[in-house]
Amino acid sequence: MSAIEQFIENEVKSNDVVLFMKGTPDFPQCGFSGRVVQILEYVGVDYKGHNVLADADLRQGIKDYSSWPTIPQLYIKGEFVGGCDIVTEMFQSGELQQVLTEQGIPFTGRAA
Repeated sequence: MSAIEQFIENEVKSNDVVLFMKGTPDFPQCGFSGRVVQILEYVGVDYKGHNVLADADLRQGIKDYSSWPTIPQLYIKGEFVGGCDIVTEMFQSGELQQVLTEQGIPFTGRAA
């Protein structure tokens, strides 16, 4: 396992909610990453964001890790959830909040 794979594995396993994104939670640098940040902020869940634009190895490594070609990528309790479209659909249907509840992850926002 490469160093970047070990880093990604450690991050998704040791944090309840992790978002690999373009930019940072405070300054998203693409609309899709921005939308996922808005959803997570609205739901009120604590998460860790990683800026893939700051590290080319991380940017490619996360795509290889998930076998998913696009960014952002959301992980909950070590499991890949999806990108912007999937997270948006899950939020709108209430499924995202249900997954957080089932995984025992506290959130303070309103339901969909």
